[in-house]
Amino acid sequence: MIGRIREDLRAMSERDPAATGWLEVLLCYPGLHAVWAHLLFHRLWNAGFELPARLCSHVVRLLTGVEIHPGASIGRRVTIDHGMGVVIGETAEIGDDVHMYHGVTLGGSVNEPVKRHPTVEDGVHIGAHATLLGDITVGADAAVGAGSVVTDDVEPGTTVAGIPAERVE
Repeated sequence: MIGRIREDLRAMSERDPAATGWLEVLLCYPGLHAVWAHLLFHRLWNAGFELPARLCSHVVRLLTGVEIHPGASIGRRVTIDHGMGVVIGETAEIGDDVHMYHGVTLGGSVNEPVKRHPTVEDGVHIGAHATLLGDITVGADAAVGAGSVVTDDVEPGTTVAGIPAERVE
């Protein structure tokens, strides 16, 4: 766990030019606090302790403004800048080295117990208040513009923006 925290501190320090040092990032970045808490609650969820995992994630949401369902899968060095208003649904899958800003939603589009939240592959950048809905895939190293609504797959390495999101050249 300590190694994971070090990786996250380094990643956030590299991604946020406002970060003045590792101690500030450790103490003052609620997006990272939510991700670290999620690591523990995800283990509880997978061990069959679903109610305690949900209750704990709810407390973290109250403290950080970031809601991550304990069933979601989150990779390494995932950073959430500013954090407030981020929602990550139960069947969401997030790869490594993903960076997202406040207000991002990885939401479902159906009311059935199936894979209903996005898959975000490695190296994706998601702008503030972007909404990604349904069982879609955002390919590796893609970027989603701020305020975009994404309801279709995004090819690796491309940038999408708008409502509905379209490829930007």
